Amino acid sequence: LPCQRCGKHGVQVAHSNSQADGKGMGIKAWPWKVAALCPSCHTEIDSGKNLSKLERREAWLEAHIKTLSELFARGLIRPV
Repeated sequence: LPCQRCGKHGVQVAHSNSQADGKGMGIKAWPWKVAALCPSCHTEIDSGKNLSKLERREAWLEAHIKTLSELFARGLIRPV
């Protein structure tokens, strides 16, 4: 998948940083709480100084929704 924020290729799996999504000290969020992001967008959302905490959460959530939508559209994941 391309980056679900900027469209670049060469993405990473960006896990949610929210405790509500299973994140804890030294523990990644649940495996389905991910977004396809390029390294630049991943860094900006995780620790960027140009976005507020709320803006970072909203950007990750939007990329997460786009990631899941793209995976469903490609038939790579299916509802059960």
